[in-house]
Amino acid sequence: MTMDEKLQYWSVWFPQAASTGLLLARGLLDPTEQLLLHAAPPVLTVEVREKNGRQLASGRDLPATDDSPICLLQRRGQTVEREDIWPDTSHEGLPVMLPGGEVGILQSWWHAADKKEWRWQVEFYNSLRH
Repeated sequence: MTMDEKLQYWSVWFPQAASTGLLLARGLLDPTEQLLLHAAPPVLTVEVREKNGRQLASGRDLPATDDSPICLLQRRGQTVEREDIWPDTSHEGLPVMLPGGEVGILQSWWHAADKKEWRWQVEFYNSLRH
């Protein structure tokens, strides 16, 4: 199996929008058990698929668990769970997906004690080399 074949699609839907839901983000990334998502809707549905389309895991109609700018999507076998979080240093190095599907790596996160202010850095890297 080539590196390209190991990539996974993580698709995030807002199931309560439009008549059949609205795709919020679809990112192609290295296999992971944890994915941070920025600006998640109050309810979301997640699908994880191999690049060939075979479904690996999913989570349906996952409600928000907190009022935060980041949610942690955790793959456990064939299930995806959601936890809305305020990241800390333990989350640095995890992939983070933005609306639209661009995926980077969380480099740092800080937030004020009252959670009214935050600063974060994400690194994006792309390569077309095979």
